[in-house]
Amino acid sequence: MSLLTSVVALSFVYLLWTYSKRRRFPPLPPSPPADPILGHLRLIPSTEQDVFFYKLGKEYGDVVYLHVLGKPMIVLNSVKAAVDLLEKRSMNYSDRPDFPIFELMGWDPTVTFLHYGKQFSTQRKLLQGYLNKNECVKYRAFQTREARMLVQNLLSNPENREGFLSRFATAIVIRLVCGHQITSDDDPYIRLAEEVGATAANSGPPGSTPVDFFPLLINFPSWFPGTFYANYARSVRGIVRNLHDIPYKSVQEQLKEGTARPSFLTSQLEILNSPDTKDVNKLEDILGAAGAMYIGGADTVNRTGTPPIVIHPECQRKAQEEIDRIIGSARLPELTDRESLPYLECVMQESLRWNQAAPTGTHISSVSYFLGSCITPKASLIVPWRMTSTMTCSFPKDQ
Repeated sequence: MSLLTSVVALSFVYLLWTYSKRRRFPPLPPSPPADPILGHLRLIPSTEQDVFFYKLGKEYGDVVYLHVLGKPMIVLNSVKAAVDLLEKRSMNYSDRPDFPIFELMGWDPTVTFLHYGKQFSTQRKLLQGYLNKNECVKYRAFQTREARMLVQNLLSNPENREGFLSRFATAIVIRLVCGHQITSDDDPYIRLAEEVGATAANSGPPGSTPVDFFPLLINFPSWFPGTFYANYARSVRGIVRNLHDIPYKSVQEQLKEGTARPSFLTSQLEILNSPDTKDVNKLEDILGAAGAMYIGGADTVNRTGTPPIVIHPECQRKAQEEIDRIIGSARLPELTDRESLPYLECVMQESLRWNQAAPTGTHISSVSYFLGSCITPKASLIVPWRMTSTMTCSFPKDQ
């Protein structure tokens, strides 16, 4: 009898503790069923995670809670939820998680993978100074030249579409970064870009490899289970570092010879090499920012895939009709014509939205925050996957 009384008493205490805990801590966002200890590890696929998160949002809502081996994850599936957290409260959600695989590959210190802090702010300031709206006007001439070269190549050999698109993206970014103009398919920068693209494609799901969950695996021997991506990252580090070092050495040599073209590295190295300049940026930050320009340009374009206008020829016809009606046939469209071509502008925006090459910036929350009646825990991984699936574009009413 005393044993039964003890069991009942302990059960009552447990229920009371559970109830009081629920009252102390607000509920988490909606979440699918999870396994003990593993959490949602077995639920999250290693490929096509964007489709998985999108379907998850359809079933559980705009904000979904997951946890993997005790690490909380908040998946955002709408623009409103992303804006509420990442824009309106950016100070609390500007930090980044660790990316041990990309650090091993040689992407450190690149602003894309830096924690929020002084170095992050320094590199972002460098990029904003060179890629702001006023500065970008200066780049229209060679962007237009490369775009027309792309069209000519596609007309002459449509079967090589992927290769021409890769050359187009690489040519623009390399011209911005170091002033080099690509003139042939045999250009060494094209080969370098292909090698770097291959390393990114084979490095595993970003932030979801065994090494991301257990960083100590970096120190284990190659035969140990779970170390595959760490070993692969070490093997390709030289390729990634070449992307940083080759343009830098080339521009340095051109500066000595007086033949350097205007570019991001040219302007920054001139300041760095000047003995009269104070408070200059460190070389590693300059190269890190240059690496981020490549990630945000060439690699992203190369991995975006087929634009929707190819799949929807009716939109292509409407865009062509708009060009014929407003621009005519005497000349080709210019970047300055964008405001007068609203339908074409929407087609371009939809092409960017259509197939994201990567998550829209993975972040870490520095504080717990109430989102409606739920709470997003501190140190949660914030994943705004597929939030663009709900984005809208204001097409003209008659179209």
